[in-house]
Parts: sequence; structure tokens; C-alpha cells
Amino acid sequence: MFFVLSKLLMAFLVISNLIGLTAFAGIVAFAMRRFRAARILLIMSTVLLLIVGWFPVGSAALLLLEDRFPRPAIQDNVTGIVVLGGEIDTDISTERQTITLTDAGERLTKTAELSLLYPNARILLSGGTANLLSAEEKSEAAVARDLLIEIGVPERRIELEERSRNTCENAVESKAVASPKPGESWLLITSAFHMPRAVACFRATDFPVIPYPVGYRTRPSDVGRPTRSVSMGLYLADLAAHEWIGLVAYHLAMRTELFPSPDR
Repeated sequence: MFFVLSKLLMAFLVISNLIGLTAFAGIVAFAMRRFRAARILLIMSTVLLLIVGWFPVGSAALLLLEDRFPRPAIQDNVTGIVVLGGEIDTDISTERQTITLTDAGERLTKTAELSLLYPNARILLSGGTANLLSAEEKSEAAVARDLLIEIGVPERRIELEERSRNTCENAVESKAVASPKPGESWLLITSAFHMPRAVACFRATDFPVIPYPVGYRTRPSDVGRPTRSVSMGLYLADLAAHEWIGLVAYHLAMRTELFPSPDR
């Protein structure tokens, strides 16, 4: 139930959608000759569009997330690498019968790189089917495995977790597959902006991991300048809103840490 509700709510709580719905409500109010309400709603949507689109609102909100966990200096032997899903566009991959990456593709390219640095590490790909509206032929983890094999990672090193549909399920199901033992070192690979929520879930399941963020979307200097376009500003704001709302929702529903600290 939480999975379904979270998918439906996030479709409405995305900032760009809220701005669009506000503008649409203004048009409806105008059609109903409620001119004062229409004027307020249309002005509100325009102001929000310009502020969120051009000002570095999304950049600042993402930067807080991306800077929370710095990339670690790894000195111990690595037992395994857990890679969270999100890097495969399963809809396009299924319809076109090819492997199509999203803009989170660095999760897999970095995994391939680390597989060479740590040739004895297990590689655990976590990600099932998380689409409410379409049925994919293969899980995201299975498609990601196909790509890693194509670029040279030995198939025998790759393990799959194909049951999870969200981040906390990633943690629960990955622990079940990995069966981590005391003293082992497991890297957790996901996008930098997603790492706080991922760490909160893995800590809640008592799966100790070393956060290894990839796929940065912001620079510190971005906070002091306008975005390149309104569409880019909305995109960054939508990403940030998704993560911050997710942190709060998981904290309330699953008692995860609200904003996990890297010092723990």
C-alpha cells in the first residue's frame, strides 16, 4: 500500500506539476468568470515558474543532499558492492529491445570501474519492477546485469535482487541476498542526491554500508548564479523535492533517520 500511495502522491507533489495545476485552476476560474480568483492563481503560477525556474532553488536544495556524504577513501578490502536501481529506462529498453540508460547511468559505469579495482568483490544489483502503468519483461537489475556483462564484468561475480520497488525495499531485499557478516565492507552506490535516503533505509535494516555517491548534478558555484533555463530549474527542483519529501515520508512511515549523518 505504501508503494502505491507514494507513487500516486509524488505525481502530484512534483513542483512543476503543482505549478501547472495552479495555472490550470486559474484558467478554469477565468472560464467560470471568477476573475479575482483567476488573477490570483495565474499570477501565483507565473511567479512560482520564474522563481523556481531561474533562481537556484533546486540547485541549493540538491546541493545539501549531494554534499551530505563525501566520497570515501577506501583502504580496506571490499567484500561487495550494492548498486541501487534507477540507471535503466526499463520502459524504453522493453519496447525497443535494447539497453537504454537514464541520466543515472554513472551508477553502472562506476560499478564496472570498481569491479576492476576490487576483483574479489561481490556485485549486487538491486532493483525490481517499480512501474505502476506498464509491465516490463525483465527487472531493472537483470537489464543492468546484461549491460555489465557486455562491457566486460564476469557474469559469475554479479548477483541480483529483483523484488524491491523502492529505496527501503532495496535495503531489506539486498540484505537478504547479501547476508552481510560482521567486519565485512560493503560499498553502496547510488546518485549523490539519493544517498541520504538510501543510507537512512540501509541503517534502518542494520546493513552497514560505505556510501559511495556518484552522478552529481550540482556544483557549489551553482547556488550563486541563475539556472541556464527555466526547464533546467524545474528539473532540479523536482529532483530535490522528490528526495526531501521521500526523506520525510520514510521517517514518518518507517521510522528511518530524517537526515542521516555521515559521522555515524
